[in-house]
Amino acid sequence: MKYNMLMKKTVRRRLSAAIAILAAALLSYLVSYIDQRLNIDSSTNQAALVEQYQRANSAVDQLEVKGRAPMTGYDRSQFGSGWEDRLGCSVRDIILNRDLTDVAMGPDCKVESGRLIDPYSGDVIEFRRGSQSSADVQIDHVVALSDAWQKGAQEFSQARRVEFANDPQNLLAVSGPVNQQKSGSDAATWLPPQRSFRCQYVSRQIMVKSKYGLWVTRAEKQAMKRVLATCL
Repeated sequence: MKYNMLMKKTVRRRLSAAIAILAAALLSYLVSYIDQRLNIDSSTNQAALVEQYQRANSAVDQLEVKGRAPMTGYDRSQFGSGWEDRLGCSVRDIILNRDLTDVAMGPDCKVESGRLIDPYSGDVIEFRRGSQSSADVQIDHVVALSDAWQKGAQEFSQARRVEFANDPQNLLAVSGPVNQQKSGSDAATWLPPQRSFRCQYVSRQIMVKSKYGLWVTRAEKQAMKRVLATCL
């Protein structure tokens, strides 16, 4: 009897370990696949970054300049009810796995813990999943949903808005408090406190707005170009 119980516990432990390994492998595959499809280079290779800034510098001049549309009708649900699943993995967990180091996986592709070097502030955050701690690391929409709503997304179909809200090119794992400070700001009203990340931040905003045909305000475009002038 004791032997059978011991065997059952051993099988359960091995099964749990195997599931965790498979979940980690699946998440890694999704991150690699998505980044390749979107032509995202998340490395700090200087040549790759310069190429990224050059693309952004060309794209920024093509962005339409208009005033903000009213916020009328805006609600988070306009961009979907939450994070989508990709092959059974939440987009939130895919981004956490992409952006954190020392990641520990649980069942259902869930990231249980990891370390984030916050790109916005430079702070090191030890992430632990939990009701009181998960919000320490949030997934930021680089181009905020409310900003997108006022600059073209009102005209999107619901499916297109859901795609926008779950697009890894527009998502970054960041400090929760810093993300709350940013809120729905654009480049004219908020830039990351860590100046060394501003080039990457603005470049990504430009490429996302270009991809989705979103416009910019005059002040926003001027702010983007000022940052880009320090990058090249």
